[in-house]
Amino acid sequence: MSENCNQACQSCSENCTERKEEQTDFSAALNVMSSVGKVVGVVSGKGGVGKSLVTSLLAVAMNRKSYRSAILDADMTGPSIPKAFGINGKAAGNEWGLLPSKSKTGIEVMSINLLLENETDPVVWRGPIIGNTVKQFWTEVIWSDVDYMFIDMPPGTGDVPLTVFQSIPVDGIIVVTSPQELVSMVVTKAVKMAEMMNIPILGLVENMSFFKCPDNGKEYQLFGESHIEQIAEKHHLHTLAKIPIDPKLAAACDNGTIEDFQENWMDPVVSILEKMEKKNGKNRSSK
Repeated sequence: MSENCNQACQSCSENCTERKEEQTDFSAALNVMSSVGKVVGVVSGKGGVGKSLVTSLLAVAMNRKSYRSAILDADMTGPSIPKAFGINGKAAGNEWGLLPSKSKTGIEVMSINLLLENETDPVVWRGPIIGNTVKQFWTEVIWSDVDYMFIDMPPGTGDVPLTVFQSIPVDGIIVVTSPQELVSMVVTKAVKMAEMMNIPILGLVENMSFFKCPDNGKEYQLFGESHIEQIAEKHHLHTLAKIPIDPKLAAACDNGTIEDFQENWMDPVVSILEKMEKKNGKNRSSK
């Protein structure tokens, strides 16, 4: 290092051993009218395991505990959150930004389907456009005094998860799995990505874990033996919940009545989320 060094490494041409490259900051500012407490991402390494279902159940569970919950639907090409909550109208806006739609119990929701002319229109966009739209859901939507925001992520480890982890201050993620053995590999990918991005992993939730026969009360593992405990042990994680196959739950999602469905599978996750709240409290506000 030169004795005349001014620490301005970016403008210096010297090949110095103590050279410090400036880290690019991709973080996006929350809308000036918004207030958001904890942000929890719901992720998986593959599609079809029930991320949107788990996201919906978590938002409903926290809402029942008198917390203000919200869902940012980041799955642009497969948005299903509005349907699960029976939200059919379009999102509105004002001079300050977009206004999320609200479910019948007050859960705030923003999804691309609330902005399309027809909810069945496909989103045929390139990755950067999709990523920027997700970021706009954070910067341009007015989230009103939210205690817990849940982000329903698209499957995999591509553009959108990367954008979310870099742009939005995620406090932790929940990884959703299913019983099939091949899930071990894709869960590992999701876990490793979170570790690379320094995002805390709250634990695993297994969907379609078993089917309980209403006639004899026995549990049947339709998709084979569960491997979630081995996966959790391998990555030093906790198994937070096991959700069974329940035709009534599927019907509730199809009919837009997920808020009417009664279950206690999410109770262990709720306890963990409440501890996050007690430890740090509401920590983001642009007001």
